[in-house]
Amino acid sequence: MSTNNKLHSVNDMIDELYGKEGTPEREQFRQEAYDFCVGQIISKARKEEKITQAQLAKMLNVDRAYISRVERGIISPSASTFLRIIDALGLQFEISKTVAVA
Repeated sequence: MSTNNKLHSVNDMIDELYGKEGTPEREQFRQEAYDFCVGQIISKARKEEKITQAQLAKMLNVDRAYISRVERGIISPSASTFLRIIDALGLQFEISKTVAVA
């Protein structure tokens, strides 16, 4: 049986493409990935509520283009704007801390 020495772990691939953890390049990748995921969550929730980008923008007193950029992960909303979006879409945001059991 032959082995394929060209197979790599996902972590190795990410390290190669975006730098090792802790590097500025990796941090930029992490932030862009986070912004994209947040945008997808907001977009999905908005569509489930049958609200247009324009309607959501009006509820928040922002431009429709701003909502579009957030949903596409181009920009990251401030914490206060993020919480206003969550509230407008009827979502909940929870902060919790995992407690280690000794």
